[in-house]
Amino acid sequence: MTRKSYTPGDFDLRVGRSKTGLGLYAESEIPKGACVIEYVGVELTKEQEEKANSKYLFEINSRKTIDGAPRWNTARYINHSCRPNCEPNIHKGRVFIHARRKIKPGEELSYDYGKNYFNEYLKDICACPKCAEKRAAAKSAAPKSAARKRAAKKTKKTAAPSRKGR
Repeated sequence: MTRKSYTPGDFDLRVGRSKTGLGLYAESEIPKGACVIEYVGVELTKEQEEKANSKYLFEINSRKTIDGAPRWNTARYINHSCRPNCEPNIHKGRVFIHARRKIKPGEELSYDYGKNYFNEYLKDICACPKCAEKRAAAKSAAPKSAARKRAAKKTKKTAAPSRKGR
C-alpha cells in the first residue's frame, strides 16, 4: 500500500456559484489519491470553540479545533455531499483534503461533513444528488401512500357493523 502525500498539489481550483451558494471547483484534472488542498485557519481551544459562532469549525482532536472561517482558507468552499469525491485526512494536527477518485475539470469538490453536522444543519436541506434523489422518491411515493390511507379509512367506514350478542 502506498503512503499518502500530505503536500497539496499545484491544482487549478476556482471558487464559483454552486447549488448551495459558493463551491470549490477543479479547473484541471485531479488524480485519485492526490492531496488537493489543506484546510487552514485559526487554532481554537475547547473554551474558544464553545464561544465561537462559526460554521467552519473542523475538530482535530478533543483539545484542538480549526476555525476555517477566514477567506484565505480556500478549502472552506468545499461543500458537503453524501457521495463525495474528496475526503479529509488529519495528519500531525493538520487537515488535508484528498481526492477519493479522479476528479474532472469543472467538477465541484465535496466531502462528507459527518453525521453530527449533517443531522444538525443539513438533514432537511442537503442538495447533494443522493439526497435530492431520496427526496424526489419520497415525494412521489407520498401521494400513493396517502391515497392508500384514505382507501383504508373508507373500507373501515363501510364495513358491516359487528353483530355480537345476537
